[in-house]
Amino acid sequence: MLKPPSEPEASPVDNERSVGELVHELVDDGKAYARAELEYIKAIATAKADALKLPAILFGVAFVVALAAICALAYGVAAALATLIGPLAGGILACLLFAAVAGGLAWYGAKRLREDL
Repeated sequence: MLKPPSEPEASPVDNERSVGELVHELVDDGKAYARAELEYIKAIATAKADALKLPAILFGVAFVVALAAICALAYGVAAALATLIGPLAGGILACLLFAAVAGGLAWYGAKRLREDL
């Protein structure tokens, strides 16, 4: 394609740089790009962590309250059994009952983990 005569032609000598300068500039640009990407990823991770902070605290508190409820239930079962078969036997039977439930849940969880992986 022909260039209009009003545009001066750039001489190739004016724009030439050594290969070393080009490589050095390329390496610097690559480092700057990598730093920018790293800062971007850090910003995303920080934003997600800040967004998940309150829900994580609420789930932790809910877990502690649920654990207290399970302890109260276990005490109630042991107390109810104590009136029927005595306090020691009621406590042991309640412990065995809840240990069996916990063991069953752990077994089911391990089984699902092996199946899913």
